[in-house]
This record gives sequence, structure tokens and C-alpha cells, in this order.
Amino acid sequence: MDSTGIKVEGEGEWHTRKHGGSKRRVWRKLHLGIDEETLEIRAFEVTSSNVGEAPMLPGLLARIPAEEEIATVTADGALDTRACHDAVAARDAAAIIPPRRNARPWKPDTAGAQARDAILRTSKHLGRVLWRNWSGYHRRSRVETKMNCVKLLGQRLMSRAFDRRVAEVQIRAAVLNRFTALGIPMTAAAG
Repeated sequence: MDSTGIKVEGEGEWHTRKHGGSKRRVWRKLHLGIDEETLEIRAFEVTSSNVGEAPMLPGLLARIPAEEEIATVTADGALDTRACHDAVAARDAAAIIPPRRNARPWKPDTAGAQARDAILRTSKHLGRVLWRNWSGYHRRSRVETKMNCVKLLGQRLMSRAFDRRVAEVQIRAAVLNRFTALGIPMTAAAG
């Protein structure tokens, strides 16, 4: 799970750097959830730019049908909140979310808090770098790559109405899922 900004109104980056930005620079935030094995976009949400990542995670998980199993949810440290850990635990999944640097243990009253405290203990015992290698946190780079693919289809949204912008993102997600299904190479060890 991750999020990125997509421009809706305003000049390009070069024009802003050269001449200064105007008052009307508007962004929308795209929150994505992908399947790490198939690289398919499974859930997305478009919000205004002032909505954070953490409040969106429970809704993104709810978009994936309940009968489909989720093994792990990998996200960055911005999602190290009680609501996010509880939402992941409610789906019987393992959260791979690094605790913040100044993190303290939570009261272990929910399954999400217990799992987060286990991550905190492990990362303090192993160190943050070893915990990231041990837990498979590096797989989060796949969602970053998918974000880049979304932006390769265009750095901005062309529609004016919000619901049409959402439809534009739905079309991009469908196109990317189709491209991904057509183009994933099958690799096998030789020898």
C-alpha cells in the first residue's frame, strides 16, 4: 500500500521553477494497493491532497473481497497507527510496517497492537536494517514501481469533475492491470 500525488491544475514543474508557481496548483492523492505476486492493482482510492495515507488503509483493505486471503500488508512508516494495524489484523494478515524511530509499545488490548509491539521488539533486537531484510520490507518497492507506471500514463488528470477524475484513474488501473497480465516474464533457474 502506498500513495502519491497527481496534478490536476497548475503549471508544469519546469514552468514553476523558472517563473514561480501560481496560486492554483491543485493535486489529488492516489492511494494504491497491489498484489505483490501478480503486480495487479487490487484497490485504489482518489482523495483530495489533504487526506493522509493512514486513514485510507482500512478502506483499501475493505475493497478487497473478504473471501480472498491477504497474507501480508506492506506499507511505509506513515501507516504505523493503531487503526491500520487493527485493520490488517482484522483480515488475519501480517503487517510489515516499520515502527517510527521514537516508537513506544502500545497497550496490548487488540491483536493489531500485539502484532505491532512484536514488530517493535524485533526491530529493536535486530536493528532496523536487519529487520527490513528479515521481514521482506523491500518488496514494498513493487508498489513504488507501479506508482511510476501510473505516472507514465500521464502526470496529470485531465477531467474537471471529481467523479470523472476517479473514472480516469479506474481506466488507468484497468489498462495497467491488462498490460501487467500480458507482460510479466516467466523466469526459471537454469542449470
